[in-house]
Amino acid sequence: MREVLIITQPEKVKVLSEETRFKILQLLRQRPMTIWELSMAIGRDRTTIYRHIKALEKAGFVEELGTEGNEKLYGRTARLFLIKAEPHESIENFRQAYLQVEADRLVNILEKAGIHVKDREKLRMLVKEILDEIELNSQHIIRRISEANVEMSEIELFHFLNMLVFLQSCELCEMAKKVKKLIEI
Repeated sequence: MREVLIITQPEKVKVLSEETRFKILQLLRQRPMTIWELSMAIGRDRTTIYRHIKALEKAGFVEELGTEGNEKLYGRTARLFLIKAEPHESIENFRQAYLQVEADRLVNILEKAGIHVKDREKLRMLVKEILDEIELNSQHIIRRISEANVEMSEIELFHFLNMLVFLQSCELCEMAKKVKKLIEI
């Protein structure tokens, strides 16, 4: 299993945009599972889960690891999936929803760390806008790394993302000032 898989192709992101498939990948993050186990955990019939597993397998997100009794055991192809697809009409709703979820998570992390947020809604919208800006401006670099099939560890991914933000730091200065006004550290 790879540490990180960068997803830049809209057709692959579209595969992930289906809720059941996304749930399957979340469950497989915990451990490899059979169709029956996934079916029980998600509450969907086995044929439905099998169909989704095959779509995930074809897209390169899931692989067969062996068998457990009479059942095939499936696992993720990477520990982390970095979804950074260019805007495309077929996935734009999913991409925007994904950015909003990530913005919400970042605001929650700040609040859990004891950082006072003056206007939560404004901060959520601003963080989403910042994430979108960084993502859009980084596409050409991320796509080249994805196409070159460069393997990265989790820490290398962290440093790579920091570098992408740094490269855009001048363009993001005004947004940073707005964020600083919305939080008290």
